[in-house]
Amino acid sequence: MKYKHWSVAPPCPEGQQILEAAGLPPLLAGLLAARGVKDLGEARRILSPERETIPPPALLRDMDRAAARVRLALERGELIAVYGDYDVDGISATCLLTQFLTARGGHVIPYIPSRLGEGYGLNPEAVVHLAGQGVALIITVDCGITAVEETKLAGELGIDVVITDHHACKEELPPAAAVVDPHRPDCPYPFKGLAGVGVALMLAVSVAGQGEAQAVFEEFCDLAAVGTVADVMPMTGANRAIVSLGLRRLNPPKRLGLAALVRCAGLEDKPVTSVTVGYTLAPRINASGRMGMAEVAVELFLTRDPERAEELALELCELNRERQGIEGEIFQQCVQHLDIEPQQGVIVLAGNQWHQGVVGIVASRLAEKYSCPCFMICLDGGLGKGSCRSWGDLNLFELLSACGHLLENFGGHALAAGFTVREENIPALAQALRRAVTERCRGQELPSVLEIDMSIAPQHLTVEAVESLDLLEPCGTGNPRPVFLLQGAQVHTMSQVGRGRHLKLKLEFRGAALDAIFFSNQGAELGLFPGCRVDVAFYPQINDFRGVRTIQLQVVDLCLAPSRAQLEQAIYDKYRQGEHLTQEEVRFLLPSRGDFVGLYRWLVRQSTGCTVVEDTPARIARAVSRATRQREVPARTLLCLEVLEERGLIRLNRRTDRIQITLCQVEHKVDLEASEIIRRLRKMLEEEL
Repeated sequence: MKYKHWSVAPPCPEGQQILEAAGLPPLLAGLLAARGVKDLGEARRILSPERETIPPPALLRDMDRAAARVRLALERGELIAVYGDYDVDGISATCLLTQFLTARGGHVIPYIPSRLGEGYGLNPEAVVHLAGQGVALIITVDCGITAVEETKLAGELGIDVVITDHHACKEELPPAAAVVDPHRPDCPYPFKGLAGVGVALMLAVSVAGQGEAQAVFEEFCDLAAVGTVADVMPMTGANRAIVSLGLRRLNPPKRLGLAALVRCAGLEDKPVTSVTVGYTLAPRINASGRMGMAEVAVELFLTRDPERAEELALELCELNRERQGIEGEIFQQCVQHLDIEPQQGVIVLAGNQWHQGVVGIVASRLAEKYSCPCFMICLDGGLGKGSCRSWGDLNLFELLSACGHLLENFGGHALAAGFTVREENIPALAQALRRAVTERCRGQELPSVLEIDMSIAPQHLTVEAVESLDLLEPCGTGNPRPVFLLQGAQVHTMSQVGRGRHLKLKLEFRGAALDAIFFSNQGAELGLFPGCRVDVAFYPQINDFRGVRTIQLQVVDLCLAPSRAQLEQAIYDKYRQGEHLTQEEVRFLLPSRGDFVGLYRWLVRQSTGCTVVEDTPARIARAVSRATRQREVPARTLLCLEVLEERGLIRLNRRTDRIQITLCQVEHKVDLEASEIIRRLRKMLEEEL
């Protein structure tokens, strides 16, 4: 298992009935009800993301100053540099403003620093270079919020700077002509989850003015959608509207470069969703920046030449394959190292030969594998450039802030960040990070919980039912993809695919055959074998092969299924702990009159000559089963014994693994239906109905 605990949301039959009565498909209705949506109005709001309110850009602090300075540059004919980051968010934001300003007669240079040569953010060498080209205004996108010294240098060289960013702020803001960032402490903008490209879109809308605002939004919301999804921004509030409307423009793509990339990625004739953007398009765009060639993606988005678009799209796909190979090698090196020298609580690794562009992905995979935050550091000449990924909702920006005295620089989000550290400070940094994590977790283990929406059977997974889940788009943080649970499926066959990187399974459940794919998992650690039974947590998806559409399970996590006895014991334990029981679980536990009669008669026979019977619950259940020719159910036998004790027929003395049963002399007839235990179980059934 990747996750230590699976948390399955309790079903809500009454909520599901309300939503089904309003016309929602059963699977979608059950999912929404399990997520706490019981009101049709709330369901309609969730299923109509394009109606979400986007707060006016004017509410962003300094947006008025930023828009005024950009308009002035257009009026004066100044040379403008749009300075971005080398990830998808930064690339899409750079292209958005470049195209927007150029269309309005602006003289614009798109500039993205080399990840390998310059590193993240505004740097002095780039500022000097741009000054030499005659740039009068630098607009940063998806970076710049910590560039205090670089902004001062630009001012000394006669360049104004407008900063647009969405990363966490430090105490001192850069002395720029405008600093637009929803995370500014004094920014009243009500939605803080905009991506860098979202902030850039707000700037374009503001510069355009009220008359053109809607047209500008519609023209560029496709780029905003791609960057927002790729940067794993919360899929709530304004982002749901931006991404929802952007996905419409991507079906089919209106932009030449995106259309070429969709074709080269094998997505032609398939709907472009948040999932395909996040898992298929974004890695290819990101590969250009990771491999130090962000200009390939920039040119792809800006080109008007169909042939050139095809060439650039193919180049991105090839760069992505190269990135995957390098990433896999580094990941295996790290796993082998951690097998020999395990690290607890926090993983901090440093290497001289690692590729700076891919260690962030490796950090993400290691964080998931070992259920803790991971910090990967690439060493070069005594200086380390690090990328880190969070786990368990730990805020990386806060962790790095607590260790700021050991760092040369740092910045980023709560879940992903970058930093620079001197090699001699790495041991002290590792200790400081572990202390900081321990303090924030208060000595508790980091959570490793998979939230599952529903436990279902294969008959619920029709093509039509799975298609209805598309109404939840766009999915992401705050509105996650639906995760379902299939319990007790049998593994029919298993094989490695994708050059051995992925595990393909054929499963069988009560005569129904299902295909499943477990990405980035070879299956060696899972202990699987043909014929074994497994519990599978999965995303349902539709596989279209040669016009035949079937359901495939994209495995999120998987484990060997417990035996029937273990499952039954788990139901009894839930009852004992007062947890919610499903109708099926209540019916399983609720004893019949025959259960009581068979158990009591067996006890009387066993106690001939004495009044005490002692054995394990399993053996007692087995013996009663043989005597009565009924199915052996230890959990129900235990409940029967509790009822008999409650009604005064026996006394129980529970020991570690055995039960001592003493029969009581009773002179009158006992009504077992009057038992509070039985009444409570029957009431649960009535409430469910």
